[in-house]
Order: sequence, then C-alpha cells, then structure tokens
Amino acid sequence: MRRLFPVTDETAAPDPGGRPAEAARDGAGREWSLAELAAAYAYPAAGPGGPLPWLRANMVCTLDGAAQHDGRSQPISSATDMRIFGTLRALADVVVVGAQTVRQEGYRPARARAEFAEAREAAGQGPAPAIAVVSASLDLDFSLPLFTSPLVPTLILTGASAAPDRVAAAEKAGARVVTAGDGIGVDPARAVQALAALGHTRLLTEGGPRLLGQLVAAGVLDELCLTVSPMLTAGDAQRIAGGPAVTVPQRFRLVSMLEEDGFLYTRYGRS
Repeated sequence: MRRLFPVTDETAAPDPGGRPAEAARDGAGREWSLAELAAAYAYPAAGPGGPLPWLRANMVCTLDGAAQHDGRSQPISSATDMRIFGTLRALADVVVVGAQTVRQEGYRPARARAEFAEAREAAGQGPAPAIAVVSASLDLDFSLPLFTSPLVPTLILTGASAAPDRVAAAEKAGARVVTAGDGIGVDPARAVQALAALGHTRLLTEGGPRLLGQLVAAGVLDELCLTVSPMLTAGDAQRIAGGPAVTVPQRFRLVSMLEEDGFLYTRYGRS
C-alpha cells in the first residue's frame, strides 16, 4: 500500500509554495524521478535580503524509538529512505555530522551525481556538498578518504581551545578548520552562522543523536525529515536526539507524510 498524506495548510510548509513532499511512487507504482523528489524537498527560496541559513535534519528511527541497530542506522533503513537520503544530500551546500557518527558509520566524502549536476550548477553550488564534522577533540583518522580525497575540502567545526597539534594535523590532511566556539566545544548557533559566512546556507545534518540533541537544545533546527521504520528492536539503542532535555518541548508542524511498504516518510517544520 502506498499513500501520500498531504498537508493542506500551506503555512506549515517550509517551501514557499506549500507543496507537500512527493511520494517515491505514485498510485500506479511508478517510481518518482529524482528531479521530482528534489522539487518536493526544495529549500525555501531566498528572500529580498538574500538567502538565510536553513538547517534540516534527516534521521531514521524504529517504532520503538531506536535510531540505530548494532550501532548503525543502515539496518533500519530502506531503499526509498536511501533515495530520499541521496536527494537531500544533493540539495545541500554542506552536510553537518558529529565526529562519533563519522567513526561509527565510516563516513566518506559526498559524491557528485550526474542527475543533480545541472540543478546544482544553476543554484551556484559545487559538484557535491561539503562534509562538516563537529569535533571538540579532533580525534579523527585523517588518513580516511573523507579527508584525503573529497571533491570539496572537508570542514571541521571545533572550539577555539582545540589542541593546536590536532588542528595542524587536520589542516595538513587538507581539511579546513572552522572555529565555532570560545572553549573546547562548538556552539551550535555559531556553527550555523560560520557555515553561512562561507556561503553554505542550505544545511543538512545527519546526526548523530548527540549532535542533533545539541542543535535542538540551541533552537537552531528548522526542519526534521524523519523516516519511521516499521521495525522493533528493543535493546538500549539511542534515540534520534540525545543529551539534556529542553526546558519547554519545541513544537514542530507536520508538512507531509508518505507511507510506502510500512515505512513513514515524514517532514516537520518549525512552528
């Protein structure tokens, strides 16, 4: 069964046109093209004063709230989830990710995709989004392809008190170190502004849970694209967002929801 539950309240949608996210397949089973998915998930258009940073998160969780199984998100994902994952990456200027997720998921550089080349060029974007790793310690393996062979230099967001030898090692590997905090850690609001100052206003984060929790607590998350997987895992896996609770729960508004083979592909925007 495949159904699209559109949101009719246009004020709920981040897209100025209020268009709901498109289904991966239509009622006849035709698979939507990547161009159609890209149009459905387009970032808000720039206002009169130019583009403002827009931070969206893309996460997956099971029915019982697990964001991972055996430490990775892939086992609870699906083919359609990965198509949306790739589309969201193709729309972004930069993908922001936590250092622990880089280590656990074996992150590689974002690749250029011919299907999105023309659209990215028209939007003034490079061939692929940059990866921005959030790390206080810079305890990263700089021999990995993420640092040695990206299409665009990998960014590392860190605090002003980061160890100089680790900063030097990162820069020697070809990464660009960006200071986004006065101490050893990163201030989420400063990270968003620092990326915007580099021309990266279409922001995407893929977690992990600790980073997403920090972004939520700082109030800088504009949109959440959440895939709900029809699986139960039990155990003690992390939720999609961790860390201290916010004082007052933040209310987001449903923009659209797609059901396909039991998976729910939801999109929520800041109220």
